[in-house]
Amino acid sequence: MTHTTTDTTTGATTGTVPRSPVDTGTDTVTTELRGRVAVVTVNRPEVRNALNFGVLDGIEAALDAFERRTDVGAVVFTGAGEKSFVAGADISQLVGYTMRDGLRARMQRLYDRIQDLELPTIAAVNGFALGGGNELAMSCDIRVAAGNARFGLPETNLGILPGAGGTQRLSRLVGLGRAQEMILTGRIIDAEEALRIGLVTSVVPADELMDTALGTAETILAKGPLAVRLAKLVVRNGAETDQRTGLLLERLAQSLLYASEEKAEGASAFLEKRPARFRDDN
Repeated sequence: MTHTTTDTTTGATTGTVPRSPVDTGTDTVTTELRGRVAVVTVNRPEVRNALNFGVLDGIEAALDAFERRTDVGAVVFTGAGEKSFVAGADISQLVGYTMRDGLRARMQRLYDRIQDLELPTIAAVNGFALGGGNELAMSCDIRVAAGNARFGLPETNLGILPGAGGTQRLSRLVGLGRAQEMILTGRIIDAEEALRIGLVTSVVPADELMDTALGTAETILAKGPLAVRLAKLVVRNGAETDQRTGLLLERLAQSLLYASEEKAEGASAFLEKRPARFRDDN
């Protein structure tokens, strides 16, 4: 099935594109297209959406598909049900992990891929985001939390550490001192504290969570697509280096945008007091 859509915010026609949801190869991860926003749901509510091999396979399959499709402009991650986003790794599988599994670092590599995805990503955190669930949320560009959300990295209770990016991403988001306190004690915090320390960007009532996440995605999709991609790249990579190198990345990215059709359209639309009609040739 194909479908031609027009962005009601920008007036831009997205073209004739496939509209079918992505087949992830497993019922533990489902996808749904809301306009140009793909919603990826971890679907194991009976175990608080714990991460097992099937879930990781499903997320990888979804990412593979998103990178090939032109009808997906942003991705929202969430969990099935009202109690949990993702409550961490499946302990029944964790007990069998070996040193080789640690070196393979499959979950860490998957979350690195989410962080590096060209598409903007949003975590819609409904309920518990613990361990690998918190790390999944932190790998996204933006985190929106329901009022009942809870966050933590309690891996030290199991004699391990947060190994899917938690030891690195948390300190970059909330500062070294708070990250060390949360990781070493395994303390779980509520949504308001997560907002206060900068772990999430907003907290909304649970029944408004998905609308807020989708609305944020649509706001981003109304902007210049190349500008969004380059801004994401510069912010993310600049945070990993010194300021002078980050400023150089910024300068080079801006030079590319100054030479683009996208800049010409954006400036013309502003001067002509009309919505910009950006093209996305992804």
